Amino acid sequence: MRGALLAAVFLLVQAGSAWADEPPLPNLPNSAEIQLKVERDGTLSVVEAVSVPAGTTMVRKIDLRVPAARNRDRVYGIRDVSLEGAGTTEQTDDRFTATLRGGTSILRYKVDGAVDDDHDVLHVSWRLAGGWDTKLALVRASFAAPQIAKAVSCSLGSADRHCGAAQIDHIGLTRFSQQNLAAGQPMDIAVELPNGSVPANAEFAPSKTLAGAFVVTTPVVLGWILFAMLAVIGGAWLWLTRRRDAEPAEPLPVEVVSGDDADAVFASPDGVLPGHVGTVLSGRADEVDLAATVLDLAVRNYLWVEESEEDGLTDWRLTRRNLPDEHLTDFERAVFELVLPGDTRTLSELRAERVGIATVRTVLRDDVIGRRWLRRRGALPRRGLRVACYGLFLTAVLAFTIGYAQVGVAVAVAGGLTAFAARFVPARTERGRQLRRRLLGLQGQLHATRAKGVPKLARDLVFSRALPYALTLGEVDDWVNAFNALKSPPKPYWYGGVGSLRRVSEFTAALVGTFAGSRRGRRLEG
Repeated sequence: MRGALLAAVFLLVQAGSAWADEPPLPNLPNSAEIQLKVERDGTLSVVEAVSVPAGTTMVRKIDLRVPAARNRDRVYGIRDVSLEGAGTTEQTDDRFTATLRGGTSILRYKVDGAVDDDHDVLHVSWRLAGGWDTKLALVRASFAAPQIAKAVSCSLGSADRHCGAAQIDHIGLTRFSQQNLAAGQPMDIAVELPNGSVPANAEFAPSKTLAGAFVVTTPVVLGWILFAMLAVIGGAWLWLTRRRDAEPAEPLPVEVVSGDDADAVFASPDGVLPGHVGTVLSGRADEVDLAATVLDLAVRNYLWVEESEEDGLTDWRLTRRNLPDEHLTDFERAVFELVLPGDTRTLSELRAERVGIATVRTVLRDDVIGRRWLRRRGALPRRGLRVACYGLFLTAVLAFTIGYAQVGVAVAVAGGLTAFAARFVPARTERGRQLRRRLLGLQGQLHATRAKGVPKLARDLVFSRALPYALTLGEVDDWVNAFNALKSPPKPYWYGGVGSLRRVSEFTAALVGTFAGSRRGRRLEG
């Protein structure tokens, strides 16, 4: 055992000593003597002695990007270049060029990226000769490394064309030789070293082809990881949002009447208007919301309601009382102009003209979206499709420029997934869900409110102001009956008629029926 160890050390010392000498000078014109040594840090040191016939020039071009498997290029780096003799060197990112003139020149340089770890097997690969514009009569080379090579190979452009010689000699040096190497013909060597003898430093980059642009690289992996993280976060958000929106809403307590005595007032939760209620609760407005808006305009003194009779049938006439002002929303203005384009109109005339909510539904929805109670359903799919188009464009740009085209693919997939998932996003926002709970709380309070509990001086105002909300929440009959049971029922200041508050209840029913003719479908439950 001890003798074998001493023998191995002796061989390594002999190999190192042999390489340390200057390379032998070539004896033949158009020939090269080459020495290669793998340093302990994985750098490949190269010394080339080349004999150039007098009066001629020899040029060698070394490609620093060599095609590899899976649409990749193996990338080499050359540094610390020195030249003894007549000639010049030039280097770009993809090529190293040496131009040698008559005489013997010695070219020294170091190569990065020559050592590759392929499934725990170290291989040193380099193009020993090739790219010469002149035929070489003889090429001889020696190779040394910190540990003796395990296997060697040398080929002339393809695996089935072998060099003249490739062997490991008795002192551990690897030697190669080839006679009559044609101009431009490559001479490639591959040496297998023991595992761990030197660090691997091979670098690979996507090939500069369309297929290479789609090779998986570190930026591409990071892009897909980011996409996966965003997809998981987005999916979790969508699941939670849909779950919360589908859960039965627990009513939140609200005060129908605030203040004492003459100062008592009715205040709607979050400033919601009667016309908003149906859209917030069910996602779609109907004739009840339109009727509640008209009733609210009357309560707020923009309209006057008066009973009329024609052919023995009771009708109601709407008359302009005040012009629309800055206190009305765009939706309320649209309803005002829809119902009363002139100064006066009866419900029977409105019914004959089939005036309905469809005309003002878009304005109403824009108003609700502007208050951030609902999402604009078409906006998110459009954004997703726009991102998908950007991703496709980015894919094309990257594919024909710097590569990493899969980053663009990830963007396109993210956009398409967003556009698809947007179909399942609930219309209500978190603010909308909270408002829905308050509206359900208001519904319960309207149902439970005792008219006697409302201060006497405020009963007329509270009854009228809450009436449109009672209508749209389905509590109008209970609300009217509660106040009609008082000894002195309120007298609506906006209504011209005789009889009890029952006539007001009949008016609200007729108002809803007026707009029901153009209504399709039915309101969903909140």
